Amino acid sequence: MAMSFAAPTPARTVCCQTNNNTYSRGPNCVKCNSAFRNAVSRNLAANHVTLRTGVRRIAWKTLAVKQASERRQVTLTIRCATIEEIQAEKAAVENYVKQRMDKTIESVKSKFNSVRTGRAAPSMLDRVEVEYYGAPVSLKSIAQISTPDSSSLLVQPYDKSSLKTIEKALVASDLGMTPNNDGEVIRLSVPPLTSDRRKELSKVVAKQAEEGKVALRNIRRDGIKAYQKLEKDKKLSEDIVRDLTNDLQKVTDEYIKKIDSIFKEKEKEVLTV
Repeated sequence: MAMSFAAPTPARTVCCQTNNNTYSRGPNCVKCNSAFRNAVSRNLAANHVTLRTGVRRIAWKTLAVKQASERRQVTLTIRCATIEEIQAEKAAVENYVKQRMDKTIESVKSKFNSVRTGRAAPSMLDRVEVEYYGAPVSLKSIAQISTPDSSSLLVQPYDKSSLKTIEKALVASDLGMTPNNDGEVIRLSVPPLTSDRRKELSKVVAKQAEEGKVALRNIRRDGIKAYQKLEKDKKLSEDIVRDLTNDLQKVTDEYIKKIDSIFKEKEKEVLTV
């Protein structure tokens, strides 16, 4: 917007006439007032102001008014990210997000497998841990688990000395099955599920599925923060970050659908008599 100035103000010298016809400092000068009255004027340009200066010689002394005209030129360079750079940043964030979301899906599947149904399955013991030589290890890493029939499990340890420890871990678990140790192997009988128990397990599975969805949303949030950091570092613009965030939401929606799919399968398995 243009800026207006008042009318040019006459410049006053720094000397004035005294009673003895000498010159000293003062607001008015009878000797050179007329010569310097319009010595200074303002010139308005598009984005700067120039001051014109003048010099007047007075008898034995030179009086100079100097004012350097200053022009400041500011060059602002804005660099936009190329398509290749945007795609590279997007790929890096999405790959990181997808890797974590894949692990979340595997974790949900593992939890679903540990929920017992009417049929015996080795995966029912996936989450059982055994204290083996002072360190907790997975049962399936120190024993072979099989299903002789649809209602029983057979646990055969690679080291027979660990039978007692395995039996203790099975009793402490929440499987609801009593182990039978014959000194060689451990047998587990899978009791049939009542209708009420199936409904309870269905609620457990639903809760596990919801926990998986929450984990996916938290991963999406971390991805959005990564994009926001790129925006803060001036690597990506606000509009581009908004578009990338929308794409990230689409990825999240796809993984949520995967959880919904495996949940429906598990729920059907649990409720089927």
